[in-house]
Amino acid sequence: MPLTVLLVDDEPLVRAGLRAVLEAQSDIEVVGEAADGAAVIPLVRSLRPDVVAMDVRMPLLDGIEATRAVLRTVSDPPKILVVTTFENDEYVYEALRAGADGFLLKRARPVEIVNAVRLVAQGDSLLFPAAVRRLAAEHGKEYGDPVAREALDRAALTDREADVLRLMTRGLSNAEIAARLVVGTETVKSHVSAVLAKLGARDRTQAVIAAYESGFVSPG
Repeated sequence: MPLTVLLVDDEPLVRAGLRAVLEAQSDIEVVGEAADGAAVIPLVRSLRPDVVAMDVRMPLLDGIEATRAVLRTVSDPPKILVVTTFENDEYVYEALRAGADGFLLKRARPVEIVNAVRLVAQGDSLLFPAAVRRLAAEHGKEYGDPVAREALDRAALTDREADVLRLMTRGLSNAEIAARLVVGTETVKSHVSAVLAKLGARDRTQAVIAAYESGFVSPG
């Protein structure tokens, strides 16, 4: 089965460019398009895409609110990849905090676009970990935010789970974490699942943001 993608952007040329790049791949199929976030929920429900490539800034409903709406109302929601013009954008960080799984620059090369869609679909690697660190430093809550710190303390991570979270903040894949800790990949997967469950995080991106905002690791 091909990996299916829904494109959401108010610029027809952007949608056409993304479609051309993605449909050149034998394992990716663009199943639909929308020009605004307001159209996302019915399309997600009818088309059931694996990934939504979502523009951040749109006239009626922006990508942040559309992301929140999808995750709040759709059962088994798709992965959401934010598409943006500027990497260092408060809107991007808010979309990630709202539940988006990663982001993609509109100026990205075709190979980077395809790689981003595949990575976010498999949920194994955090996209652009260095950029997320910068976003957390510039647009996130104050380092060591008391509410975020209390939430992380309540999670009561084990020492090994804490080690895994630290390596997740650096963007390491499960295989890379396994090599660093000298354990099996399945063991790492179990630890990652436990970290996400304890933090109440949808995926690695939300776990990493929680780690930064709580002061567990420093964005700087």
